[in-house]
Amino acid sequence: MKKQILILAVMLIAAKSQAQKFDLQGQRGARGIMPENTIPGMIKALDLGVNTLVMNAVISKDKQVVLSQEPYFNAEISLKPDGKAISLKDQKKYNIYKMNYEEVKQFDVGSKIHNRFPGQQKFKAYKPLLEETIDSVEAHVKQHRLPKPNYSIETKLIPKGDGEFQPEPAVFVDLIMEIVKRKKLEKRVTITSFDIRTLQYLHENYPKMKTGLLIDEKEDFENNIQQLGFKPTIYSPYSVLVGKSLVDRCHEMGIKIIPWTINSTKEMKYLIGLGVDGLVTDYPNLFKADLLSGE
Repeated sequence: MKKQILILAVMLIAAKSQAQKFDLQGQRGARGIMPENTIPGMIKALDLGVNTLVMNAVISKDKQVVLSQEPYFNAEISLKPDGKAISLKDQKKYNIYKMNYEEVKQFDVGSKIHNRFPGQQKFKAYKPLLEETIDSVEAHVKQHRLPKPNYSIETKLIPKGDGEFQPEPAVFVDLIMEIVKRKKLEKRVTITSFDIRTLQYLHENYPKMKTGLLIDEKEDFENNIQQLGFKPTIYSPYSVLVGKSLVDRCHEMGIKIIPWTINSTKEMKYLIGLGVDGLVTDYPNLFKADLLSGE
């Protein structure tokens, strides 16, 4: 009996250790059930047990770091200050890089029904500042005695958009890092991007910062790393590109692999079985600890 209890205790400790090492990341907070890149969405993700909050950053005219997937108001989720819809053909006219933040804050990005995420809670919401988001998150975890989360901050740049939709990479990264350093969050932040220029500048000027290379096309892993010029902390490909060979090659180079965006328990279980180090999901409410045990 004592031996059985001891074995059970060891198994529980091992399972807890595995769960702690596995990095569950909430995409734009909890996009499947809450408006994306909003403070309420980030808080919901925390309450659902994510380890890392994934957020997208753009820059406003007055050099504020704003949470947004695009450097403009996406017609799919945005309403103008007067409550009217934005047409698809006009969305890029609502360029955040051409607006001061006080103007940005007047748009509603939480009330419009999201066709791809019909289960989202709907309420009036705005695009928050990165700094405001961090302050709200840190206050929430302190108040509710939750584990301190990590932050995955993606620099959202449009190809050939420098000067029109974003500042040059060095300015972009410096604006983010000023906030990260002032908040003393260097150890809990990873800067990610599809744009290798921002990662290269970060690596050169802030060499202790963790980096994540985002991949959305079927390209050779070794070539991607060679083009980047250094080993990122995390290799983050679109989930359909991930197989056991890629997982093994990442681990052989000492790089973590965290795919995106995994929105079913079946796919979560499959990728965990391949040995990924974490996953990004719109639905952190679907993730259960027993997925890690293979049950």
